[in-house]
Amino acid sequence: MTWIYQTTVVDTLPEDCIGFVYLITNTVNDKKYIGKKLAKFAKTTYKTVKLKSGKKKRKKIKSKVDSDWQTYWSSSDELKKDIASVGQDNFTREILKYCSSKSELSYYEAKYQFNYDVLLNEDLWYNGWISVRVRRSQLRQK
Repeated sequence: MTWIYQTTVVDTLPEDCIGFVYLITNTVNDKKYIGKKLAKFAKTTYKTVKLKSGKKKRKKIKSKVDSDWQTYWSSSDELKKDIASVGQDNFTREILKYCSSKSELSYYEAKYQFNYDVLLNEDLWYNGWISVRVRRSQLRQK
């Protein structure tokens, strides 16, 4: 199953995209889920280097690795249960917004969730809770 952004199939994400806010829709009962997904994760590895003095020292190496966004379906247990029972072909995955920072990603996920009243309409939404902490100073002004 593919991701769609404004009627276009998404194979790669924009260069400055750190993640995206998405909407998954069950086409059988029209129940939906709004969530967020990071495009890359920080990975820390350690390398042992030998110093001139002969001592060994562990060196921390940080890198970015691609996430599983192409095959990702959500963290919602209820949604994953429905996907298992009716099949992936009965769901659509749509990218609502690309984001360029983690704060922007959290902000827009919560904004969409509040705009659609996901907690007030249990029959229409898989979302069971909203959790967000974002500081104004962390959001990048456009």
